[in-house]
Amino acid sequence: MHNVYVGRQPIFDSNQRVLAYELLSRSGQGNRVTELEGNRATSQVMLNAFVAIGLEQMTGGKPAFINCTRDLLLGETLGALPADRVVLEVLEDMEIDPPLVEAVRRKVDAGYTIALDDFVYSRQWDPLLEMASIVKLDVLALDRREIQRHLRLLRPFNVKLLAEKVETPEDFAHFRDLNFDYFQGYFLSRPSVVEGQCVPANRLAVMQLLSRLYDPQAEVKELAKMIEPDLALAYKLLRYINSSLFSLPGEIRSIQQAITLLGLNEIRRFASLVLMSSIDGKPPELMNISLIRARMCQGLAEALQEPDAATYFIVGLFSSLDAFMDRPMAELVDSLPLPAAAQAALAGHEGRMGEALQLVLDYEACVWDGRARLGLSPDEIQRIYWESLSWSTRTLAVAAPAADAGAAALMSE
Repeated sequence: MHNVYVGRQPIFDSNQRVLAYELLSRSGQGNRVTELEGNRATSQVMLNAFVAIGLEQMTGGKPAFINCTRDLLLGETLGALPADRVVLEVLEDMEIDPPLVEAVRRKVDAGYTIALDDFVYSRQWDPLLEMASIVKLDVLALDRREIQRHLRLLRPFNVKLLAEKVETPEDFAHFRDLNFDYFQGYFLSRPSVVEGQCVPANRLAVMQLLSRLYDPQAEVKELAKMIEPDLALAYKLLRYINSSLFSLPGEIRSIQQAITLLGLNEIRRFASLVLMSSIDGKPPELMNISLIRARMCQGLAEALQEPDAATYFIVGLFSSLDAFMDRPMAELVDSLPLPAAAQAALAGHEGRMGEALQLVLDYEACVWDGRARLGLSPDEIQRIYWESLSWSTRTLAVAAPAADAGAAALMSE
């Protein structure tokens, strides 16, 4: 696993529920990958995700999309992957000839789902379109007229359409209206501009409680009185605290007892994630992204022996707050009584915390060059990332289990 980095990017349905993850690899030489490197990269994804890490931990039981080179499709290596858990992506730069068509047919006969990646139509693709289940269109590379043309050309084939590189909520709405089935891109991480509208009431309540949680003058009794009347919040917090995440010797029966036993920092962390997950109109995956960032920031701080790892956690957690609240980050930071270093990290990725957050965001976006960062080796950073994925999965299982019916339907189509 040395100098191999594996990422994952969620794939959504039209209701913004996560159906699957695309597993990604970078060789450490930037984002351009030669075919030889592609073979090695996919092999490393298979080794890490299916053997060293475990597919359940990587995708939470959802299907995994895997990029496949021509050599891998023609060979036998892919046969080691469970057909009911993966989608094989045929890359756009392949030569479509009888050996490749026959290789794909064998994969389909073995039960694998086939997706055509970065698809641009020509008649040579017809044999593969007859066997594919999913076609991925790069909606940044194709203009709107070309996309409409592709929709007409693909209509005779029994395929689902996936819009990839959907960058904004507005683009998501547009392609959803065009009856695309699945969506992939960074639109979840970017807030839409809200102009001339009131912030929904429950988001204001969340901000008010978060502000009080992070007020240095707030006392245990006061915080307990704020949390206890909100039955849903109190229930979730007690469920967290009594879960295996903490492994406490006895059952905790009151919020005040929990705050006293665990301390303000721990309660702030978990109250924050519960509050953020309760915001109306936001997909569950946004919470997952926030938790991974939070835990990874904390893990980096611990590896660096920073004294305020809990604040690093909050920086990672709140790095998605603009997407949750549909408000600019600078405005949100000003409304929260966070330490100056945390505010600078969130507003402009400044300081040591800002460097850690930027590393986490780069890792998330697969912008990796294989070099040491923050004085930590690539292997150490990778270990922290995998631990963060595992922790987020376990935490969400306690907080708010997601419905997986859509993912099952995707693999059965």
